[in-house]
Amino acid sequence: MTTVAAQALPTENAVEDALLRSIRIPPRPSLLVDLQRELAKQDPSPRQIARIIANDVGMSGALLKLANSPFFGAARKAKSVEQAINFLGINQCAALLTGLLARQAIEGKEADLNAFWEISARRAQALVFTSRKLRIAPPDIAHTFGLFCDIGVPLLMNRFTDYADTYDQACNDSQRVFTDIEDARYQTNHAAIGCLLARNWGLSPDVSWAILLHHDYRVLEDPSTDDAIRSLVALSLLAEKGIQRLHGRNMSCEWDKGGDSACRHLGLTEDETEDLLDELNETFHTER
Repeated sequence: MTTVAAQALPTENAVEDALLRSIRIPPRPSLLVDLQRELAKQDPSPRQIARIIANDVGMSGALLKLANSPFFGAARKAKSVEQAINFLGINQCAALLTGLLARQAIEGKEADLNAFWEISARRAQALVFTSRKLRIAPPDIAHTFGLFCDIGVPLLMNRFTDYADTYDQACNDSQRVFTDIEDARYQTNHAAIGCLLARNWGLSPDVSWAILLHHDYRVLEDPSTDDAIRSLVALSLLAEKGIQRLHGRNMSCEWDKGGDSACRHLGLTEDETEDLLDELNETFHTER
């Protein structure tokens, strides 16, 4: 456990334990259990993975659509799930499928969830793009983290009727740590809840730790924290900045808090950062 991570973990007491029990964490989907069981084998079979996915027709179609997105840079278009697996690789297809299963598992108001998943998909795309450009994290890990880093948000919306107001307040606070605002009101935060879900779903430890720490930018200067986790947090800030730019917003409170530290960790100059964000923006528009 890292120094910053230890401070970020919620303390154990009866009040917080009761609160966590009152927040519904969706169970790991059976399809994901089957997929992870195959992936854990010494020589996973793309054909067997395709059979597992083919049990859900809607999932197969959605996976193909994502696999053929320009963000994954496949030279050819996949016409079947097995082709998608062969073109992109087992791990990347597993990451895409895990994200699709999350969409099925999370409940809430349709309008709120549509907006949430749109941003999450953009973040995941941005993380895949930047991780490949900088060769700094496996794209499947970057994609999964991008989709899941805010997964605690709709869970807290379901639990607290005023959470949307708290979330807006935290988004627009230029000084305080985002999760500190949530902690002060609810004795928990979306990063801790998201980390718990990631662990329950058997996701990579790098993903679950990065979810826990993705608003605590002290981690970027903490040499005791694993470099892979720090890189994911840094890439998430680039993604945040890129999404804000896509929507025509010049200001990002999170970027103002942690952007400089993220660029230092990634070894990017100001000009290199701007060039990378411009490329990301072009790719977003290409997909549209």
